[in-house]
Amino acid sequence: MVTDIAIQQLVEQQTHHENLQLIDVRSPSEFLEGSIPGSINIPIFDDEERKVIGTIYKQVGIKEAKEKGLEIVSAKLPAFVKQFQAIEKDKVVFCWRGGMRSLATATFLDLMNVKSKRLSGGYRSYRQWVVNELDNFVITQKCLVINGLTGSGKTKILQMLAEQGEPVIDLEGMARHRGSVFGRIGLEANNQKTFDSLLIHELIKHKNHPYFIMEAESKRIGKITVPEFLLSSKKKGLHIFLDMPREERVRNIINDYNPQQYQEQFIEAFQKIKRHIHTPIAKDIEEHLRTGTFEQAFRLLLEYYYDPKYEHSLKEYESEPIILKVKNIGEALNDLKQIIDRYKT
Repeated sequence: MVTDIAIQQLVEQQTHHENLQLIDVRSPSEFLEGSIPGSINIPIFDDEERKVIGTIYKQVGIKEAKEKGLEIVSAKLPAFVKQFQAIEKDKVVFCWRGGMRSLATATFLDLMNVKSKRLSGGYRSYRQWVVNELDNFVITQKCLVINGLTGSGKTKILQMLAEQGEPVIDLEGMARHRGSVFGRIGLEANNQKTFDSLLIHELIKHKNHPYFIMEAESKRIGKITVPEFLLSSKKKGLHIFLDMPREERVRNIINDYNPQQYQEQFIEAFQKIKRHIHTPIAKDIEEHLRTGTFEQAFRLLLEYYYDPKYEHSLKEYESEPIILKVKNIGEALNDLKQIIDRYKT
């Protein structure tokens, strides 16, 4: 017998870190377009099989499409079920709208005495829940906002704070984009659906903390749009500015971006901002990128492009930031923790 689980019940179990594994049985391309955080993909049909069944459904009829689907599944059913048997956690299966694919999967598993539940409404209902939650979410905590010139290690610091159990909203991490014109290099950026899902789960997880910590991001991170309510909270928050020497920031950028491995991508990305930099300086930067002298290239980029641009953005906030003059990431982390400790009430 197939047992359903509702969206809200699923989210509550995820929030409390219960022994749960979500399994998306849609095709690989559907899974890549957007799924529930923490899900794995065990497709009942691959992309080509789904296309064949869809064509039969449209051109012949639903009965014939179901028969073709059964024919395809029957041939690979033993291997399909074995993948589920190997999962020791409680299993929740879902497809697009909680229809035939997840029902068939849950039924097959039940026949093989493999316990599972089916997500009511499927991914479509989950996506509707995400959109509704983001539209109605209200932030009541204090927002601690980490500012700093490019290369100050803000994302690295957020990751270290999160590892220590602090309530961190890492927007760049959820977007898988570093926020600059070079932000996608070496990363596979998430789409808006994936970002939205990750964001709402993090917001819910931290909603009972007296504060949360985030970086001073702009409205857009690559192709991702940050919700207005979060930008408003950032604007009103306590801003902490990391004043770190330029040479240390250059070292942080080299360590973070690994430009030796992505030289051509850096040269290509630079063309998008080249016209905004004084011509002789832009020429020098491009030459350094082409010859692999990346320290000099990033030093010039910071001095003539990123630092002036960032300093201008600080004027939009409602209060003066706390300035932390630090030598490196380690010192910045220690000083930040002293400030954060004041809000642990």
